Amino acid sequence: MNYMRMSRLYAPTLKEDPTEAELASHRLLLRAGMIRKEAAGLYAYLPLAWRSIRKIENICREEQEAINSQEMMTPILTDAELWHQSGRWDAYGPELMRFSDRHDREFALGPTHEETFTDLVRSELRSYKQLPVTLYQIQDKFRDELRPRFGLMRGREFIMKDGYSFSATQESLQECYDEQKNAYARFCARCGLRALPVAADSGQIGGDTSVEYMALADAGEAALVYCDECGFAADTEAATAHCEVIDDAVAELTRIETPDISSIADLATFLGIPEAQTRKAIALIDSDGKPWIVMVPGDHEINDVKTSHVFGEYHLMTDEELELAGLQKGFMGPVNVPEGVFVAADIALKNSASWLVGANETGYHLRSAQLGRDFEINQWVDVITAKAGDTCPNCGHVLSGARGIECGQVFQLGTKYSEAMGATFTDADGKEKPLIMGCYGIGISRTLAAVVEQHHDEAGIVWPVSVAPYEVEVVSLDAKGEVFEAAENVATKLADAGLDVLLDDRKERPGVKFAEADLMGFPWQVVIGKRGLKTGMAEVKCRATGKRQDIALDELVVWLGEQIVPARMGLLAK
Repeated sequence: MNYMRMSRLYAPTLKEDPTEAELASHRLLLRAGMIRKEAAGLYAYLPLAWRSIRKIENICREEQEAINSQEMMTPILTDAELWHQSGRWDAYGPELMRFSDRHDREFALGPTHEETFTDLVRSELRSYKQLPVTLYQIQDKFRDELRPRFGLMRGREFIMKDGYSFSATQESLQECYDEQKNAYARFCARCGLRALPVAADSGQIGGDTSVEYMALADAGEAALVYCDECGFAADTEAATAHCEVIDDAVAELTRIETPDISSIADLATFLGIPEAQTRKAIALIDSDGKPWIVMVPGDHEINDVKTSHVFGEYHLMTDEELELAGLQKGFMGPVNVPEGVFVAADIALKNSASWLVGANETGYHLRSAQLGRDFEINQWVDVITAKAGDTCPNCGHVLSGARGIECGQVFQLGTKYSEAMGATFTDADGKEKPLIMGCYGIGISRTLAAVVEQHHDEAGIVWPVSVAPYEVEVVSLDAKGEVFEAAENVATKLADAGLDVLLDDRKERPGVKFAEADLMGFPWQVVIGKRGLKTGMAEVKCRATGKRQDIALDELVVWLGEQIVPARMGLLAK
C-alpha cells in the first residue's frame, strides 16, 4: 500500500483563529486545512476532511447493511408536483429552495426525500409479500437556512444519510424502527461520539414517534434533559415537564397591591417567595385569530415548538392587541378575564390548588385563586420547556440538563405520506391499504463537526482512530540522509501492514512539524531522528493522552497494529 507525503498534501493551515469561527469544530477544521468556506453555509471539504467523511459514511453503510437496509441514490432535484401531493410545498417554508427550469416546471433542491422515495415505490411495492423494505442513500441536501452558522453544524448544503422503511403492519414498522435505533447507537459509538438517544419532536418530517441521537457538547444548539437513574432522556421541545409547583400560602382569595412589578422575578422578590409559587401569563393569538391567556408555572418558559403544536401559527400579542382584548400587560391572570378571551394552562398546574396570579388590573395581583371557585380553564395544554431540576417522568429522580448536537434522528411516519400520495399495497385479505413508513436520517457532515467538538484540546483536533484522516503520521526530523531514509522505510512498512500513513517529509523545523501534527490531530505520531536511530528506536506519541514512549523500529509495525486495528471499530468503553 502507499502512504501520503506531507509535501504533496493539500492542507493549507492557518496560523490564527478565523474571526468568523465561534465553535471549536469550525475553528479547528478551518485552521487544520480541512474545510474552506465558499459562501454563507457552503463549505468545500478538502482532502483531510474528505477522508474522514468517507470513513463516517462507511461506518454508516456497514451498520445499515447489517440490518438489510439497501443503499441507492435518487436525484437531488425533486419535482414540485410530489411536494404538492404530500402537502409540504407550502408547509415546509422558505428553507425549501424552489426554482423553475427552462420549461417553467417547478423543482426543489431536496432537503429530505420522503416524497421521492414514496413516489419511487408506490407503483412497485404492491403486495404485503414484498414487505418490509428499507432503502437509504447518502447524498448532498440543501436547506436555505435564514442564518447559516457554526461551520458544518448548520450549513445550507450538507451531506446526509436518509433512509425510508415500508411496512405492511405497525408491528413491522416497530421492528424496522428498533433496528434503526440500535444501528444508530452503534454508529455514534463507532464514530467516537458520546451520544444520548432522546425523545424528540418530529418537526417538518411529521409522524408521532421520534428519537434523536444527541452528541453531548456545550456548543450544541439543542437543550435536553436526562435522568442518571433510569436513562430517560428527551429534547426539551418534546419532554413533558414534571416540575415542582408550590401552592400559594394564603387561604382566601386576596387582592394585593403590587406597584411597579414588571416581571415574575420582581413579583417573587417583592413578596419574598420562590418563583415556582407564582403563575406566569402569556397572551397570544392562535392561528384562527382567537385570543388566549396561557398560564404556566412562574419558573418555567413556554416552548415555541410545543406551543405551535397546540395553537398553530400563533403570535404573542402586541401592546395594541392587548389593549383591544382588555388585558393589562404584566398583570394578566385567569380571574375576571375579559369577554372573548380564552384561558389555557399547562398540565403541570393541573393539581395545583392555590394560584398566585395577575388580577387583570394594573398594579394588582390575586393570591390563593382556586380553580372552579374563582376561575375556569378552557384547555389544558403541554407547552412549557422542561429543564434541569424537574423530575423524571419515569422514576421521579431529579433531571440533569445538557446541550447536544443532533447527529441522527429516527421517525415513525405511519401513513402520513403514503395516504397523501396514494402509495398502497394489497394485504393478505386482498384489501388495499396505505404503506406504513419510517424515516431515518444521519447528518454525515454534522457528525464530522460533532466529533471535533467532543475530541479536541488547546493544541488542535484529537481524532478517534475510526474516523481519523490518517491513523499514523511519521515525522522525519531530517528531509534527507539516513534519518529520512529510515522514516520512508517505516512509512512503507506501516502502509504495507494496512495502516493509513502520512509522512511529514517537508523541510521544516521540528517545532513546526510537531505543532501541525497536533493541530491536525492524527492519533499516532512516530518521530524518527538521529538520536533514536543510534539505538534502533522511534519515539511514539499517542495524541489522545500525550504519552510518549520509545518503541524498537523492528517492533513498531506490530506494536502500532495492535493499538490501531482494534480501535478502528471505535466502540466507546462502557
